[in-house]
Amino acid sequence: MAGAAVAASLAQCGWLVEVLDTAPALGAGASGLPVGLAAPHVSPDDNVFSRITRLGVQATTHRASRLTDAGLMTSADWGLTGIFEHRVKGKRALPSTNALPHDEDHRSSRASHAQLEACGFSTEVPALWHSQAGWLCPRPFVAAQLATPGITLRLGCAVHRVSRSDGQWHAWDAGGQLLTQTPQLVLASAFETQALLQTLVASDAGPSVHLPLNTLRGQVSFGALDHLSEATRSVLPPFPVNGHGSFISGVAAPNDSAAHWFVGSTFERDCSQAPVRTEDHADNQTRVNTLLPHLAQGMARGFSPSHIQGWAGLRCTLPDRLPAVGALDPARWPGLLVCTGMGARGISLSVLCGELIAAELEGYALPLPPELAKHLAARRYTQTISRNRHN
Repeated sequence: MAGAAVAASLAQCGWLVEVLDTAPALGAGASGLPVGLAAPHVSPDDNVFSRITRLGVQATTHRASRLTDAGLMTSADWGLTGIFEHRVKGKRALPSTNALPHDEDHRSSRASHAQLEACGFSTEVPALWHSQAGWLCPRPFVAAQLATPGITLRLGCAVHRVSRSDGQWHAWDAGGQLLTQTPQLVLASAFETQALLQTLVASDAGPSVHLPLNTLRGQVSFGALDHLSEATRSVLPPFPVNGHGSFISGVAAPNDSAAHWFVGSTFERDCSQAPVRTEDHADNQTRVNTLLPHLAQGMARGFSPSHIQGWAGLRCTLPDRLPAVGALDPARWPGLLVCTGMGARGISLSVLCGELIAAELEGYALPLPPELAKHLAARRYTQTISRNRHN
């Protein structure tokens, strides 16, 4: 997701972009998620995270719409359906009216009586409605972005280390063969970004640079709608539901054009592997029971061992839940940028981050206010290290 978004943003500016991907096919790793949500975060004070995710969702849906108009995506790949958010335990309240810009105050609101009823709730249940939000399948989105003219994709191309000499960045494989050289290099390699940075530190004998990246394992459970009873299918929400994990129905599964339901995901920190686990299906069943209590009995059949399917992957996070984007240390490493740490919000944030990289390299206006952009700047970590060193 990150690499494709950066590549598309740069190619749209006229750059020639070469994408080196370790995997043999598109959408590996966390970007292989079957389906997810482009959904804003809300908070009573409309905090930094809320404002950034709102702008990120706008950037994602705008790009998906443009790619659909170009014939590179279809209605089977994404939908601007709106998202119902069940405020489980009352969390994520709307900001006060005066906390939002005037043109944003209509995008998220209290759920209507009809929307509550469609989710099996009484009118007293706290819930929100996000009108400019929806679901998206990452793999076709990645493929569509990489179809932008000016991009060359090299699959099965594992970068083992990077170095710089004579004004050029070099990427090398494990056997010491040069894969490519370029004046501008963007590392959009999730948790492996730190390992590549350490190969660079080792080569220039300078002080260590540490991005505090962590892995976050997540599992999604899903199954075919046909395996549910007709009575259960008749009361499924007609739109995605978020709030304690998420529930999406009516979307095709990978390698299966039949309509499926999806629930997830789990959150497990500091994992290095992502197998599909039976106990996580049980956790996801508990999630859907909390998120949509009226489905608890009907969905039990879908979670039976003969029907349930799963996907698991490792997301990459940073302590403040925001990505690291742009130059790390332009004085020491001119032309080196990173785009990593999107956690569970790669769908909502990757395009915005790609646009931020393009703006930094092109020198044009940022895609978000400077006071928000500074919270995404990768150099916030190298500056912290520098201050600590001086202290």
